[in-house]
Amino acid sequence: MGTFKKTLLTCVALAGMTGMASAEGTVAYFAATSQNGFNQATYEGVQEVAAKRGYTTEILDGQFDAALQYSQIEDALASGKYVGMIVAPNDSVGIAGAFEQVIAEGTPIGTVLFPVGPDLNTLEPQVEGITVTAASPPVPGATVQAEAVAKYCADKDPCNVVIIIGAKIFPFDNLRLETFQSVLAKHENIKVVAVGEGYYSPDPSLKAMTDILQANPDVDAVLSNADQHLVGVEIALEAAGMNPADLYLSGGGAAAIAISAIREGRWDSTLAYFPKTMGALAMEQIANAIEGKPVTQAINMDEAGPIEAMIDAAVLEANPDFVGEWEQ
Repeated sequence: MGTFKKTLLTCVALAGMTGMASAEGTVAYFAATSQNGFNQATYEGVQEVAAKRGYTTEILDGQFDAALQYSQIEDALASGKYVGMIVAPNDSVGIAGAFEQVIAEGTPIGTVLFPVGPDLNTLEPQVEGITVTAASPPVPGATVQAEAVAKYCADKDPCNVVIIIGAKIFPFDNLRLETFQSVLAKHENIKVVAVGEGYYSPDPSLKAMTDILQANPDVDAVLSNADQHLVGVEIALEAAGMNPADLYLSGGGAAAIAISAIREGRWDSTLAYFPKTMGALAMEQIANAIEGKPVTQAINMDEAGPIEAMIDAAVLEANPDFVGEWEQ
């Protein structure tokens, strides 16, 4: 499976400013949605570093709407109110045009969680002039998750797996889904019996899993990219008379609820994205760019977190103080 190393993938460049600017002004954080804990935790990281560096911050709610987020960035640029911007993109490809406009005006802008551009697996800038990419490439993490499921399924034939993805309309979720399916397809004993969409929320995940169990009552593992999904999945399993601890359950995000569930033996693993650390690291680089200091352009969150990114009971036993960086 390999072990994620706690190092930074970096590309150091000088910010496109001369001299030392004063530490003041407002940095905007464009949340994919401000209504979930992951985005809120990312913003907390942004806020903490901004306050230390002498900046104020503002969060804008993208409502999981790519067109809305694009217009929010354009409006923010036109307002002249912000000295820097950090974006959690809803459309990592389509948002590139908005980034180009901001860069053309000389305003530092960075992306978190996903790279901006057509290649979701590179952290190197695909839009010339982007300040920082603090992200987790989808394919390596999804591969590690799926391989863990395959290892669990090694002695089961058949091993029936359910995949709960965020939403197929998102390019990054499609890439994760394709990766899950590709890895699992290499094992003849594994059968993906259903794919559901959880929309990063427990309620849709509960409904999706309930419907899946009605058609496929024999399930051995649930592979998901979000801990919020497993919250709903767990409720559906219990309602169907199943003990979640008897299945392999894999989530994503390393929310506090997931860390507790793994320690209690109810869930098996979660792939961490470390949202608060991610927001903090991105804000550091935006501040550096504003102030004319050297900038780290690429930060791999699979490697830059406080512990290993693929978290299971063994990792938590080695890191007893880790509680997760967000609730769920």
